[in-house]
Amino acid sequence: VQLQASGGGLVQAGGSLRLSCAASGRTFSTYVMGWFRQVSGKEREFVAAVEWSFGSGFYADSVKGRFTISRDDAKNTVHLQMTRLKPEDTAVYYCAAGNPTGVVVSSSSYDYWGQGTQVTVSS
Repeated sequence: VQLQASGGGLVQAGGSLRLSCAASGRTFSTYVMGWFRQVSGKEREFVAAVEWSFGSGFYADSVKGRFTISRDDAKNTVHLQMTRLKPEDTAVYYCAAGNPTGVVVSSSSYDYWGQGTQVTVSS
């Protein structure tokens, strides 16, 4: 599976962005799809994950109620709709594909990673 993330940018606090991740590979639907983010010098942290098209998303407490993850297995894409953005959401965001039997909040459960897209939220 190859992943290509896009949609990052600069936005003011309170604004919204929609990240997208396009995946190649015929087995896309069998993977759990996740979003992580990383600030320079810090550990990569879990943001959200979803197991299949109609499954519920899992969210970090810091983004719950503001971010929504969704996937379209027919189009091999996963999205992260981010609303009410805060300066502390500033990071490089990575999409990832992983083992559905793994721990979805752990980066070690993911086998494939996109290149990352920068999100900057100004105050």
